[in-house]
Amino acid sequence: MTSIALFDIKGRSSKTTLVYHLAHMYQRQGKCVLAIDLDPQSNLTSSFLDEDDLAFLWDESDPTFPRHQEALFSRFGLEGARTMAHAVEPIVRGTGDIQTVDPIEVTENLWLVSGDLGLSRFEDDFSNSWAPGFSGDEKALRTTSAFHRIIQDAQRRIDPDITLIDVGPNLGAINRAALLSADTVLMPLAADLFSLRGLRNLGPTLREWRHKWQRVVLPWAPKGLDLPVGHMKPLGYVIMQPEMRLDRPVQAYRRWLDRIPMVYDRFVLDGSGDPAGTEHEIATIRNYRSLMPLAHDARKPMFDLRAADGALGSTQAFVQTCYRDFRDLMEKIDARLAQTVND
Repeated sequence: MTSIALFDIKGRSSKTTLVYHLAHMYQRQGKCVLAIDLDPQSNLTSSFLDEDDLAFLWDESDPTFPRHQEALFSRFGLEGARTMAHAVEPIVRGTGDIQTVDPIEVTENLWLVSGDLGLSRFEDDFSNSWAPGFSGDEKALRTTSAFHRIIQDAQRRIDPDITLIDVGPNLGAINRAALLSADTVLMPLAADLFSLRGLRNLGPTLREWRHKWQRVVLPWAPKGLDLPVGHMKPLGYVIMQPEMRLDRPVQAYRRWLDRIPMVYDRFVLDGSGDPAGTEHEIATIRNYRSLMPLAHDARKPMFDLRAADGALGSTQAFVQTCYRDFRDLMEKIDARLAQTVND
């Protein structure tokens, strides 16, 4: 089992779209996939589930429709916590330990641990638990490791081939706890100034978190606690191609694109790679904005769109191109994961 956190701090980089489509592509190739929504915005969860499902999971269902409630409960078969926010609430409130979350089988062999906008309420609790963990405070360490233990439980239940973790676009305490639970980190980037600036902040912060966790926290942690190793190993980056505008020539993007390898090497890898090379660029995903509205209305991945969904003529050819792009991306990620394990 390998976990990948998709993470950037710029925002609006199509990160959640990438997680959603990779999850479906791995499933199409016969893999068992576990998707984890640790972004308090919960966009990944709302991509997989409709509004009635979300209302049920978030305790906002209309009580005047008990039959609908029963149908949803029967469908999900929930016995534990419904979302990540429900799962961590006892431990951050000091009333108990984590609750396990029942993964939801969205489709065959594709499982979701659902997110919740309520997760953002616990940012301060996660922040306040960081420093006490340096001295081995058990309650603090249980809070910081909450996501790791929830994910471990979900993995034991369904034994996925791959775990994809959607993380919010910031360097806050919730994201720190989320990233500590990940084996690798994949970064979606746009060829613009904001992504470059984001890398300059993201890279050193990841190294600081990894260093403090592995060199300061783990050696002094009480024995017997289930704590993450904190690998967070950079897997590489994916360029999300922007929409080309007639009033802005391609050269305007090229100048930022050409700088990404140097910035990634210096600030993410700490100068251990080739600043002039592109070996850490996994792929470039073209802009599929014309397919997004159709996919949203059909509630399916862009590469699954059919004529009945409005994908007609040349649009259907674009759908096939989209399928090949995401299949190739999946294969390149697998190759990079194999290389990471060997390293």
